[in-house]
Amino acid sequence: MRRGLAGAVRAVEERTPAHRDRAIDGLRALGLLGVVLGHWMLGGFTRDGAGALHNASPLATFGQLAPLSWVLQLLGIFFLVGGYSSVLSYKRHRALGGPAGVWLRGRLLRLGRPVLGVTAVWAALLPLLSFLGVPGATLRTAAVLVVQPLWFVGIYAGVTALTPYCVRACERIGVWAAAPPLGTVAAVDLLRYGPLGQAMPSWLGLLNLLPGWLFAYQLGVCWGEGKLRGRGGALLLAGGGALFAVLLVFFHYPVSMVGVPGETRTNSHPPSLLVLALASLQCGAAVLLRGRLASALRRPALWAPVVVVNLSAMTVLCWHQTAMLAVAVPSAPWSTVGGLTAAPDSPVWVAARLAWLPLFALVLVATGWVTRRFETPWKSAAPGPRVLAGTLAAAFALYALAVV
Repeated sequence: MRRGLAGAVRAVEERTPAHRDRAIDGLRALGLLGVVLGHWMLGGFTRDGAGALHNASPLATFGQLAPLSWVLQLLGIFFLVGGYSSVLSYKRHRALGGPAGVWLRGRLLRLGRPVLGVTAVWAALLPLLSFLGVPGATLRTAAVLVVQPLWFVGIYAGVTALTPYCVRACERIGVWAAAPPLGTVAAVDLLRYGPLGQAMPSWLGLLNLLPGWLFAYQLGVCWGEGKLRGRGGALLLAGGGALFAVLLVFFHYPVSMVGVPGETRTNSHPPSLLVLALASLQCGAAVLLRGRLASALRRPALWAPVVVVNLSAMTVLCWHQTAMLAVAVPSAPWSTVGGLTAAPDSPVWVAARLAWLPLFALVLVATGWVTRRFETPWKSAAPGPRVLAGTLAAAFALYALAVV
């Protein structure tokens, strides 16, 4: 087995082109694994008397764990790398004479196929699980968890569609092209949380959804264009860190980067200025550490896992909550299990949840082995399967809309 693993690692190394930017792939894998670990560690369940599962969070009991969300919330890096990769792909496509619409369609299809797959499968699973006796409350909880990472795909698709405009903005004003999204979020936050906050409509925060994540994406476009270098990275790191501290200490933003049950304010849904401050800090660090990360990933044993994660990025994103549910739901009717279906309200739960992580990962690998086909182009010429998948996905979307 050891020889087989060593051979696989060696094969990955040999197939990697010399020009491959290993640091960018490493950052993408890091951002994705941060999302997965964040959901697995900061999301728990409670089990009621009927054996149904309900969402819960250890942060509701252990506020001191909130700084952990600063480390696990790496979406700033994910959008940074997304912008970097998109601008290079877009410019290659345009250099060959391809229209921007064709490029965008290809990118959106790559994002959409895995989402269509997971939602279609869950649309078929829901009635089957109900028939098998799984409580309706558990199914609603499952729908919430499945949808949780998919909002990201919608926002990512939105900023990807803006790539041509991001490129033009970068060509005209360089890194300053990231200032308008930052200013927009700051202005909306001032209206939401300032003296006039109570008079503002509740939907106002939704205005931050696109600019909140466009900020890091635009920085990535500038990075790919060569407009963001060491000095700019240092300014992002220092400025983001200073703004982060000021918002926490003087403006009393919530400490957690994710929503906490019972709290009236949240930083991430929609993103607040604190999210952009953290993204700035993360992006600055990524720019400054790029060379060291690239050197570290010259080691085949470190590089091979990065390649595997990158090849299955959308599968990991779409199915990691399903992997956790696959472990938790079968035990729910019978008993309360520490770190799994027990309330996340003690240090014992934290230790037990850490012990469950390898099993979650193993189930995710097994699930990904089957579902990764949703990431590849669908070769069937017959429209029937695609129509069926679309219908099932729409049915799940309607159900999720009703319960989320």
